[in-house]
Amino acid sequence: MIKTFFILLFTLFLLTRCSSQKVEIIKLEGKAQGTTYHITYLSDNGIIYKKEIDSLLNVIDASMSTWIPTSIISRINNNEQNVVIDNYFETVYTKSIEVSEKTTGDFDITVGPLVNAWGFGPTNKNSLSKIQVDSLLQLVNYKKVSLKNNQVSKENPNIKIDFNAIAQGYSVDVLARFLETKGINNYLVELGGEIISKGKKGDIDWKVGIEQPNEEQAIERKLEAIINLKNRALATSGNYRKFYIEGDQKFSHIINPKTGYPAKHNLLSTTVIADDGITADAYATAFMVMGLQKSIDFLEKNKKMNLEVHFIYDENGKWKTYTSKSLENRIKKIP
Repeated sequence: MIKTFFILLFTLFLLTRCSSQKVEIIKLEGKAQGTTYHITYLSDNGIIYKKEIDSLLNVIDASMSTWIPTSIISRINNNEQNVVIDNYFETVYTKSIEVSEKTTGDFDITVGPLVNAWGFGPTNKNSLSKIQVDSLLQLVNYKKVSLKNNQVSKENPNIKIDFNAIAQGYSVDVLARFLETKGINNYLVELGGEIISKGKKGDIDWKVGIEQPNEEQAIERKLEAIINLKNRALATSGNYRKFYIEGDQKFSHIINPKTGYPAKHNLLSTTVIADDGITADAYATAFMVMGLQKSIDFLEKNKKMNLEVHFIYDENGKWKTYTSKSLENRIKKIP
């Protein structure tokens, strides 16, 4: 799933410790999961871990990418027998069910058949009638899948699981943990717009920019705001990057699991800050399904979750924003 693009504000520099030992900024980038990644970290020894990072991302894809026919998730979706899941799959599956329960089904990993039918998955788009949508909707219910003894069971063989709304958030968590095993405690990891940070960039916090929800394909993407991100994760979901126009209707890749149709309301993008990427990513999608007021009500009822948000929505043709009070002193709006 294409998410809001983040312009990462990196400045290359060298720091000198009291011991005169130089701390170097290492900057890595590459392609993964149908998008790109950018990683910056402070290093005492200058070791570059790009090969290891690429290897980790390949392992994650081999577990959860619906675009790879031999992945674990593809084999489960294709009803192969005795497919044993790995730890990556189990973690994302378990978190997905948790979020589905919490949002009463506004987040649902069994939305796969509808994602594909609307033309946002690895299969070709078909023209959909209401009867076809209603038929596919019978396959969407996270309660119809279960996990036992490291194997996934489906009540209907036509049910298909889709982790695209949560896997990239989890991937930045995996990369962050890898860096920490190498003794790296100051880093910023971004993959497909999902971000996690720790420590600082020198003596200042890491900063990330949130893109304006503009449907026009511009070479230089304009920022709506800049956020200080310290020891937390951030994810953004929007309906303006991945969509198509058919007739006089716009169809977004955010599919409402309860209606079977692309989500349609005045909420343009949702930015969520959480303790980890997997949580931020899942709720950014869930809020896009809920819409503005339902999302605000959810946050009010679940303050203990410690989620912070920045919503951009349309009001009579003008962009408006809703920002968590706790975030107001760490966000700078761009005029």
